[in-house]
Amino acid sequence: MSDPADLGVVEASDLLHDRELGAVELAEACLARIHRRDGLHSRDGDPGSINAWIRVYEEDALAAAARADERLGRGDAPVLCGIPIGLKDLYGVAGKPVTASSALLDGTPAESCDVWARLEAEGMVLLGHTHTHEFAWGGTTDQVGNPWALDRTAGGSSGGSAAALAARMVPAATGTDTAGSLRIPSALSGTSTIKPTRGLVSLRGVVPLSPGLDHGGPMARTVADCAPLLAAMTGTGPAQVEPRRRLDGVRLAVSPRIGDLEPDVGAGFDAALDACRRLGAELVEPWPAEPTLEVLDDWATVLLGDVLPFHRQFDDRRELYRPSIREWVERAEEAAVTVEAYAAAEVKRAECTALWTARLVDGRIDAIVEPTEPVVAPLRGSGYEHHGTDMDLISLTYHWDWTGFPVVALPSGVGAATGLPTSVSLIGRAGAEWDLLALGARLQDELGVPRPPGF
Repeated sequence: MSDPADLGVVEASDLLHDRELGAVELAEACLARIHRRDGLHSRDGDPGSINAWIRVYEEDALAAAARADERLGRGDAPVLCGIPIGLKDLYGVAGKPVTASSALLDGTPAESCDVWARLEAEGMVLLGHTHTHEFAWGGTTDQVGNPWALDRTAGGSSGGSAAALAARMVPAATGTDTAGSLRIPSALSGTSTIKPTRGLVSLRGVVPLSPGLDHGGPMARTVADCAPLLAAMTGTGPAQVEPRRRLDGVRLAVSPRIGDLEPDVGAGFDAALDACRRLGAELVEPWPAEPTLEVLDDWATVLLGDVLPFHRQFDDRRELYRPSIREWVERAEEAAVTVEAYAAAEVKRAECTALWTARLVDGRIDAIVEPTEPVVAPLRGSGYEHHGTDMDLISLTYHWDWTGFPVVALPSGVGAATGLPTSVSLIGRAGAEWDLLALGARLQDELGVPRPPGF
């Protein structure tokens, strides 16, 4: 073990419980890594910094790690005791600011969100809050530099969490997902995540974007590391998943939603499909796409209908929004979504979800396979200029927030032309989280876990 900060969740947990590593030692290593690699901890960032963290709680982290060591020494500590974590700057922590990476929000909650209450009870060590695209309203987080190339976006809206993971500053993080915000940054930064079935992870105490579409979930460098995090966040499922030795008997459907892909992404997707075949999975050709699957307008109706109740509190200070976020708020006002329009969209949503469920059940499909992103990480800089400039980044992801289905996203390789990571997703029907995690962990064993140059 050259540096404890390089450890993943499962590796670190084993060493902590065997008392071959101390929680304080691990926290110190991660904090030292943050000091060396993150650069500024600022709201706006700079071209030379990763700037994954908006706030780091060093003294509190070391005190929590000391308590974890005492608990580990008694021999009855939970799996995640002593594991450091970063929380997306939407997750409320009692006595700590939560700002959604915005100049507008400056509250300090009196009680923690449900997710952090659960993780803190497990003995996890909070290192700090990670950057989000302002109010989670975008597929970029342009105040954050991608560890693979600082001039590239780390993706959004959970970009700080993905960048902190990719740069080996922390083994675990949280994010949210309304149109792809767990999966987009994971794909563009070469890390892993699971977007669980909608509603499985409590969002009480988390700054909302769209309560009808928001999902919470864990982020880590590997799929296997996401499993104990999801188990702790939800109080369900096993603390570890055992990757299958083979995928014999597994039926995987190639998504009918795939459009144009950048060459590196297409090569990564082909590599993922080839790996599935080598492992024994049966690949089913995509069924024809149907008009009822074209749901972007209905998704936007729900999103725009949801956002104003929260954002009304800032009506007298709109000049403090970044330009694109102000434009989104104004668009929501102009849309003036009616109850009738919202209800009609929800009816279509139920029909779409039922159609996908029938396809999966009737076809005996274990998962749909799809590229997570059609592009590699774009250049930083345009995400806050005008709203809607990142629509390409949500083109494949938003649909699964609409159905609420669980999705595991993992790296599919590193592009030969760009040197940037690509990603593949496994989508299952509602409640299939643990099966998807097992499938994803085995596929990841075959594909490997990429590491940014120099990290």
